[in-house]
Amino acid sequence: MRKLAILIMITFLVILVACQDNKEIETVKTYQITPYVTRGDKTKLLTEDPQFQTDFEERTSLNQVEIDLNTTFQTMDGFGAAMTESSAYLFKNLSEQQRETVMNDLFSSSGINISFVRVPMGASDFALDNYSYNDIPVDETDINMEQFTLARDEQYVIPMLQLAKEKNPNVLLMGSPWSAPAWMKDTKTMNGGSLKDIYHEAYAKYFVKFIEGYQERGLPIYAVTPQNEPLHQTTNYPTMYMTAMQQVQFVRALGEAFAERDLETLIIAYDHNWDQPSYPNTVIGSPLSKIYTAGAAFHCYGGEVERQNTVNKLYPDKGIWFTECSGGRWATNFSSNMSWNMENVFIGSINYHAKSVLMWNLALDDQDGPQNGGCSNCRGVVTVHADGSYTRNEEYYMIGHFSKFVEQGAVRIASTSSNDNILLTTFKNPDGTIVVVMHNKSNTSFTFNLKIDGTNQNYMITGRTTVSFVLEEIHEAI
Repeated sequence: MRKLAILIMITFLVILVACQDNKEIETVKTYQITPYVTRGDKTKLLTEDPQFQTDFEERTSLNQVEIDLNTTFQTMDGFGAAMTESSAYLFKNLSEQQRETVMNDLFSSSGINISFVRVPMGASDFALDNYSYNDIPVDETDINMEQFTLARDEQYVIPMLQLAKEKNPNVLLMGSPWSAPAWMKDTKTMNGGSLKDIYHEAYAKYFVKFIEGYQERGLPIYAVTPQNEPLHQTTNYPTMYMTAMQQVQFVRALGEAFAERDLETLIIAYDHNWDQPSYPNTVIGSPLSKIYTAGAAFHCYGGEVERQNTVNKLYPDKGIWFTECSGGRWATNFSSNMSWNMENVFIGSINYHAKSVLMWNLALDDQDGPQNGGCSNCRGVVTVHADGSYTRNEEYYMIGHFSKFVEQGAVRIASTSSNDNILLTTFKNPDGTIVVVMHNKSNTSFTFNLKIDGTNQNYMITGRTTVSFVLEEIHEAI
């Protein structure tokens, strides 16, 4: 009996010591880092590159890239381009197999996982011809929108958006009109002129009908802008001039109409170039429209990206979205295009608080169309050829470096580079993964030390190269 008691005591002590030893086991947090690379010479195109990592003994001479997990900024909505009627027409007229292939390439997780799409409300300069959702004779009126119809969108745009939604159920949609119906305008034409003040409420009902109609078709509208490029008008294609004070009045009518119908669709002001930040500041700041305005949207065709900060400083509680930029035949060098867009449109606008980055047409053909009187040499994210094949353009890869890895709801976190040629922006996804998108805008290769959360790793980035680093946290026992 005594021997049994001693044996039990020894066993307990062994277990106790083992437990104490286990308490002393420590873990160290490290990151598994996977780089995806696009080079300006096209030798790598959004390619996973496990050989990208390098090892250097000397760290003192390296450029420093540091990630600060504790400093956070805006929450991201997504990345993508516009489903114009021209783009939808090209997709719809492909064979079923060709259409599945290109839509998977754009919207599925096996492709670049586009998560945000802009939808022209009626005709833009990339449509088969002019149309609105209420085309009645210009000497008549329909203030109750009894003749409102989405029949034209049901031919091409709606089916292609529904297919995109099948590929990525989380895709967000933003509606933007190029013009009100002609009968609402002082010029009685969709090409130029302004909305008459007496039709603010009727035009607000037009927006409500659009939103509710798309919702009925399984396509909820996340946000709208009151007018695409309100400071531009031309007789060549649908446009509508709208001053900042006119937008204030219309946003009030729009906000009241949304409230009456319990619509949660965001209203985003301006939707034009960087060079006129006073416009969105007026709309956001007015007591008449401020409560209805979620923030401001910007395009790339004038001014500098830094002007987004003007809005953010005055109204930090409002959002900023980047909603349009197009490549074209005026700029055909892949490397230069990638570098400019990364510095300004993507990394630039995001670091100046943009919650989204949207390019222009998702697809155009070999003749840069179909066109409707506007840009005659714009480039789509993909070019669809006559035989149904397609080319992924630089815009495809630029979008993909973000949309494929940065999830909706990701938060931008602080990151810095000691080398002005190494541009970067950084995100923390809802699942905890970290995504660092980096671009070397010089022709020179650089080594750098990536520091995050007390850990560091050395890398080399070649000239004119974009890399998306996906960092997954792992714990190792020591």
